[in-house]
Amino acid sequence: QVQLVESGGGLVQAGGSLRLSCASSGTIFNINVMAWYRQAPGKQRELVARIHSSGLTNYADSVKGRFTISRDNAKNTVYLQMNSLKPEDTAVYYCNTLEFTTSKYFWGQGTQVTVSS
Repeated sequence: QVQLVESGGGLVQAGGSLRLSCASSGTIFNINVMAWYRQAPGKQRELVARIHSSGLTNYADSVKGRFTISRDNAKNTVYLQMNSLKPEDTAVYYCNTLEFTTSKYFWGQGTQVTVSS
């Protein structure tokens, strides 16, 4: 019943920006931990950013100072603002939640981000 749907991916040149969105349904959004992960071809999925219900955030070292995670509880949506994009950021980006009532993880379908050099 929990569903996460990502959008906002695309093709950009190095130095450009994108904003990803993740729309959530079927869960009490405001009490859940939300996160963005990414997976590049031939690599394992890695945590990019996390935001707790309190607003506390965590970022991978590779994106600190460039990416910002935020949430809008009224819209049941989490965002990832990506600035100063690098070719190394090319990956499929996935939305993730730790659902409070079930203590289970749920994933979106992913959205492709491609950064050209």
